[in-house]
Amino acid sequence: MTQEITSKYLGTITSDLIKIVDNLKEASYLIRKRGFSDYPIFIISKNDIPIGQVLYKKEDFSTSWNYNVTYVDEFVQRKIIAEDKLDIFLENYKNPDEFCCLFVIDGEMMNFVFVPYPED
Repeated sequence: MTQEITSKYLGTITSDLIKIVDNLKEASYLIRKRGFSDYPIFIISKNDIPIGQVLYKKEDFSTSWNYNVTYVDEFVQRKIIAEDKLDIFLENYKNPDEFCCLFVIDGEMMNFVFVPYPED
């Protein structure tokens, strides 16, 4: 069952992205350039989570969310994305130069959202 990302989440996500957009773009670029993955995923949560590597804590940039980073491979290994659904995910993955792939975790709510990088 897919849960929609509400405007409540989009507001805090957007205000966070304005603060750290350049950092996320750079991390996405480096992950792809260095050949780790063509599909970087930023995991955001209010609490510490054991998925991916910590990129930024809320305190680092006075954001509402903590940011971890990983790749689609970890999501398949952890069975967050079923292997038989991977093709569907990859077809829907948006251009990482223009969009930030976020996996939002807040309590029981977990969902992917692609947010366009804010323009300068």
